[in-house]
Amino acid sequence: MQQYQLETLNLTDLTSINQQLSQVSALEIIHWAYNTFGKGLVMSTSFGIQSAVMLHLVTQVAPDLPVIWVDTGYLPSETYQFAENLTQRLQLNLKVYQSPISPARMEAIYGKLWDKQDLVSLNLYDQIRKVEPMQRALEELKATAWLAGLRKEQTDHRKTLDFVATQGQYYKVHPILTWNSRDIYQYLNTYDLPYHPFFDLGYVSVGDWHSSRPFLADDNSERDTRFNGVKQECGLHLTLTPEQAQSLDSSTL
Repeated sequence: MQQYQLETLNLTDLTSINQQLSQVSALEIIHWAYNTFGKGLVMSTSFGIQSAVMLHLVTQVAPDLPVIWVDTGYLPSETYQFAENLTQRLQLNLKVYQSPISPARMEAIYGKLWDKQDLVSLNLYDQIRKVEPMQRALEELKATAWLAGLRKEQTDHRKTLDFVATQGQYYKVHPILTWNSRDIYQYLNTYDLPYHPFFDLGYVSVGDWHSSRPFLADDNSERDTRFNGVKQECGLHLTLTPEQAQSLDSSTL
């Protein structure tokens, strides 16, 4: 059986692992990750438009898996309600992390960083509100591997990802990497799962209230609707220096 073969894969040979994972389902990839990393495995969620898919997949395999949610303090009220509903429905083992710098304090010191529309300010915003809390979560939960619902069609950077990769000291596993939007919504319909209420307002991606907008006819990808397309990545899924991140954000690869 393929699952048994996956369990015996050598983590030092990521090329072979990725070749084999490309032949199996998302659920089998999650099984493999859980069997491989055990208590060191966590997952992250943004409670975004399509987040119910990964949460449902993972809880079928590991109901008690720690689910990290970075609360920036700037999320729409609908996101908090959506998170509460999914947490109750799927009985998530939710771990909420926030920046030690409150929104009010950050604005007093740096101003409204998201309004400045330059990469230095936006990267600082992401570092304070998202990256630092996520790093702290991984350390406190003693994580060795991290499940994330990234997909190739989302950004130019994500097109280059593999099913399993390393990010700093952690392994990153992307079970739905090759799913497209049709796969996502078919899964939601099959299991009667909710999507974020902003979907009905024309959003295909939602983050903070001040930097998310509906998808427009001239948008090239869902990430164009975040930070007016100035940034493609929030920093959580990059193993880059600030200078490298800025170069990637400003390029189309």
